[in-house]
Amino acid sequence: MTDETKKEVSKGVEKLVEEISKLSVLELSELVGALQDKLGVSAMPMAAAAPVAAATGEAPAEGESAGGGNQTLVMTNAGSNKIAVIKALREINQNWTLMEAKGMTEAVPAEILKDTKAEEIKAAAEKLKAAGATVEAK
Repeated sequence: MTDETKKEVSKGVEKLVEEISKLSVLELSELVGALQDKLGVSAMPMAAAAPVAAATGEAPAEGESAGGGNQTLVMTNAGSNKIAVIKALREINQNWTLMEAKGMTEAVPAEILKDTKAEEIKAAAEKLKAAGATVEAK
């Protein structure tokens, strides 16, 4: 961030930013969780595509699921490089928190994508395989 785009903040906020920037990624994740619990908020968006379609009364075409496809991607083994797999999972779904992605690597088999088009399943599977995970499309 350049000085021109840097926003003016109070001394207290500036001090907090300095302290937070010293934390590890795991500590940052813990901080986010603690703040969410304390403030009663969530970083997850509340709306999803399928419920919107259901709310508008639109039904999927015959032979088509609500997600627009009929395949599911399941991670059967996270492999030895879990950090790379966690990064790949967060690329696939940017709404997943670090803790959610980490949890998926520890609780295999984990459903990664459900009722998704074959092209999206293939792209996600390639990312996960490149990171060292074993996946299965159903």
